[in-house]
Amino acid sequence: MAVNPLVELRKAGQSFWYDNISRGLIKSGELQRLIIEDGVRGITSNPSIFYKAIKDGIDYAAPLSELFKNAALSAKEILYELEIADITSAADALLPIYESSKGVDGYVSIEVDPRFAYDSEKTISEGREIFKLISRPNIMIKVPATKVGLQAITQLTADGCNVNVTLLFSVERYAEVATAYLDGLNKRLDAGKPINSIVSVASFFISRIDTAVDKVLDNRVEHALNDAEKEWAQSLKGKAAISSAKEAYQTMIALFSSEKFIGLKHKGGNVQRLLWASTSTKNPAYPDCLYVDSLIGPNTINTMPVDTVKAFKDHGKVSRTIDSGLKDVDETLSSLMELNINIETITQKLEDEGVKLFIDAFDALLNLIEDKRKN
Repeated sequence: MAVNPLVELRKAGQSFWYDNISRGLIKSGELQRLIIEDGVRGITSNPSIFYKAIKDGIDYAAPLSELFKNAALSAKEILYELEIADITSAADALLPIYESSKGVDGYVSIEVDPRFAYDSEKTISEGREIFKLISRPNIMIKVPATKVGLQAITQLTADGCNVNVTLLFSVERYAEVATAYLDGLNKRLDAGKPINSIVSVASFFISRIDTAVDKVLDNRVEHALNDAEKEWAQSLKGKAAISSAKEAYQTMIALFSSEKFIGLKHKGGNVQRLLWASTSTKNPAYPDCLYVDSLIGPNTINTMPVDTVKAFKDHGKVSRTIDSGLKDVDETLSSLMELNINIETITQKLEDEGVKLFIDAFDALLNLIEDKRKN
């Protein structure tokens, strides 16, 4: 029997989660097939994924028709009825994985209204409400990794919610996110509550970093003072994202082997794993499995969209790569600094753009529902 690289990832300590959800995926049995044959151990979702599912999925016609009978329901309330039904069904399908892994895997993530990305109180309130409403131990509330979001991460963790911190682009912000999670665990302990069932992941977005940095490098190549500088800038293309991710992994190791965490671990605290998101390759010049092959290792997750799943299943290579080539990582990040390419400035812009994209997708979802109501 042929070896399935997706299944083999577990041997290297990495979990494969699926970056896709729809009612059809669940009802058709495809999700169950992915679990059994391809080793799917979790699901992530976002407004763009739900937009596509509801726009193209015939499975939503009847439920929408029924919901439209209640004229008092807002578009957002209708959306949440649909989303929560899908998330609950997926959580139930993944519950055996949650139980057999003792709470390590088997999660489904659902996004808090992205329009609250800069309002911690509304994020906390809605996160609590969704977590309570779904009432499954294996769901995660997605919270954007904005500065304001840090407070929400701490409070929701203290409340006992599992949090998937999304839209992470910088190593510095990742360290703040991990600290916010640890603060939440401490806050929960101070309230006399257990922390052993609380699980969190930090979703570090990969390909968008290369897209943004490569654009700056192309400009450096075009305006290089000499051939040596042109060659130098050209040689750095396609390296910033993986280098940043590997540096984040080293930060994770340091934080979760520190005294601050060891004390929490003895009381049941769990490591907040790094999750690699946006792992489809945007530049056709790069290998289609680049952001999977290069980031495999313990205490990590890779959430792959359908095309990346197919590519990795066909020709992915499984070996521990997350902590290889660290000297090259340092040289890459140092070279970018020497070329006056400020990664923090670029990643802050990516965060701002990422929040806007999620808000736009969320607004498009609400407009789609209103259009379907009228028609």
